[in-house]
Amino acid sequence: MATTPGNLVVAQSGGPTSVINQSLVGVVQEALKYDSIQKILGGRHGLEGVLREEFTDLRKQTAQTLEDVAATPSAGLGSCRFKPKEEDCKRIFEIFTRHNVRYFFYIGGNDSALSAGIINKIAQEQNYELSVFHCPKTIDNDLLVTDHCPGFGSAAKYVAQAFMGNDMDNRAIPGIKIDVVMGRNAGWLTAASALARVNAGDGPHAICIPERSYTVSEFCTKVEDIFAKNKRALVAVSEGLCDKDGNVWLQSDIVRRELHDLGMESLVKWMDATGEIENAAGGAKLDAFGHAQLSGTGALADMLASIIKIHMHRKTGKKPRMRADTLGYAQRSFAGCVSDVDAREARASGAAAVREAMNGIRSGSICFRRTGSGSYSCETFRAALEDVSGVNFPKGVKQYRPIEDKFITEDKFGVTTEFVEWARPLLGALPVKGMLAS
Repeated sequence: MATTPGNLVVAQSGGPTSVINQSLVGVVQEALKYDSIQKILGGRHGLEGVLREEFTDLRKQTAQTLEDVAATPSAGLGSCRFKPKEEDCKRIFEIFTRHNVRYFFYIGGNDSALSAGIINKIAQEQNYELSVFHCPKTIDNDLLVTDHCPGFGSAAKYVAQAFMGNDMDNRAIPGIKIDVVMGRNAGWLTAASALARVNAGDGPHAICIPERSYTVSEFCTKVEDIFAKNKRALVAVSEGLCDKDGNVWLQSDIVRRELHDLGMESLVKWMDATGEIENAAGGAKLDAFGHAQLSGTGALADMLASIIKIHMHRKTGKKPRMRADTLGYAQRSFAGCVSDVDAREARASGAAAVREAMNGIRSGSICFRRTGSGSYSCETFRAALEDVSGVNFPKGVKQYRPIEDKFITEDKFGVTTEFVEWARPLLGALPVKGMLAS
């Protein structure tokens, strides 16, 4: 099918990853093959840069520069969290018309797919010939339709290696260690901590994810049992740890009441004080899509550490060594911890999007599916933008992909062997752990 000659704009959105630049370079390298694509422009800081007409000429970059950028974490063009309104889209089309932009590629997660869908819809309404494609990116691994998302494999590798190190630390000086991992609604990244286990008795010994709810008593009992059995405990907790109503612990009235009933009034006061501080600062920070900021704070880790300290002292009369960390933003773009599979597939997704556009397809999102039943192999395919963003889903239907039930253990404090085998090829090789014979 004939394609419309014109210019191309590519931009990046949402949280950076270790391989988002691979997708960018995949777009550029594939676009260079087609005469119908004239200028190749990079929008600085996503749609915000497009609206300011801040473009980088990507045709001027040397092949070596592109390769260096591809191998560099974070977003080479800069990123944003920006939901375009109708007036923004009209302004975008004025800019696209003036610059003769006929191809737009947006690299990002759920919200970026939604933004791309909004732009595509208005392009259709205005009869503007524009190919709009979403290239997937998210360490949360929660995009709909696809088997997995570029960015997840490398972040999961970082999490697995962090837990390997923390497990050895916890083994050397026994105590209780809690690590809080990114994941607001879906626990894929927290679940990846299970790949740190190599030998019998390795941690994490418990994994808590947003797909299940937990009471304070359940959490305390689980940690107590682990410590009694192993004389130490390493626990992975998602930042989206929630109560039975789906509210995160730090904002949960159910948790407040349970802490009160357990005689932990000091922690109820601490939660109230934390809430007052947030309110004084204008409330919990929300991005353009209404998501509360959960990362970048150690509050949940501090809270869990305090709960376990009190519980264990009451139960045993002793205070075991207690530590808690929040892995935080380091998970997203940690240099030198990239999965080769992740990097290769991220670049492939960018190239696939350009090929779809050059085949006359007007819009879509690039997804992945596994092929064959033996060793790991994967291929790209195109899905509809609205299916990936979930924009047309009925109210109450999840617009993200949670961990399937088959990957979660019945006691809800772990993941199955099936999950480990599913995730293992996405991370690539992990370090070898040496253990002295007893």
